Amino acid sequence: MIVITTPTGQIGSRLLEILLDEPRTRGEELRVIVRDPGKLPDAVRARVDVVTGSHDDAEVVDRAFAGADAVFWLVPSHPQVPSLDAMYSGYTRAAAKAFTTHGVGHVVGVSALGRGTPVAGRAGHVTASLAMDDLIAGTGVAYRALANPTFFDNLLWQVASIRDHGVFTETVAADRKAPRAATRDIAAAAAGLLLDRSWTGTDEVPVLGPDDLSPNDLARIMSDVLGRPIRYERQTLDDFRTALAGRGMEDAIAQGYLDMMRAKEDGLDDGVRRTPQTASPTTFREWCEQVLRPAVQG
Repeated sequence: MIVITTPTGQIGSRLLEILLDEPRTRGEELRVIVRDPGKLPDAVRARVDVVTGSHDDAEVVDRAFAGADAVFWLVPSHPQVPSLDAMYSGYTRAAAKAFTTHGVGHVVGVSALGRGTPVAGRAGHVTASLAMDDLIAGTGVAYRALANPTFFDNLLWQVASIRDHGVFTETVAADRKAPRAATRDIAAAAAGLLLDRSWTGTDEVPVLGPDDLSPNDLARIMSDVLGRPIRYERQTLDDFRTALAGRGMEDAIAQGYLDMMRAKEDGLDDGVRRTPQTASPTTFREWCEQVLRPAVQG
């Protein structure tokens, strides 16, 4: 039994598609934890065991992890929780206890790059995510943390600005190169680990994308693919804070994003060397052609 959290999210939904399509040589069944089963496509819902509820609920994870061999763990965004600890480790504590209670052997979690860098302890959401990894690893399960950079898919939040004004914003310098990856590649990495399970102990699995890219690189490639000029505008951290507050985000969570973006500017994502094992295949151009352009044209 493989249990998947966030099966309707960007990564979880793609992971579920992969696992439903891939041959499961050990005959694993799939179980999902979802707040609203109606958000699952009918064809998917018919092929998985559904546990309804939130995966921070002790009763829900107790039911979901019974008989489970492996779990895909992803903490959803909670803009109105009081602290980063509550958002990550607090959300995970009931599950960590259930891993032990039910003898779950393997857990694959979505986390972030930055461990071992000088800024890891002051990187907001990333610092909290790394603490969550330590909490899970402390249960004794075999654990792999998918250590991710910024997602290509975050640009989908700015589709309207890209379409209507030809502009996207971030807070890093225009020429600051860093790894970036597609969420579908993160899902593929998770699927490989969940289906293999020959691994033991605790480790990170970086998903770095094929190239380091700067915002200027993104603008150039988006312009080529969309057939119109797209430019980058660097946003100040104060303006970023104001935008987050406008979305109703609690101060502690907003501050966590500011600290994370400041740490990225200072090298948070630069601590892992790209190799054939840490690179992921989807290029930014491919992602723009297959994901961004249809979203902008739609």
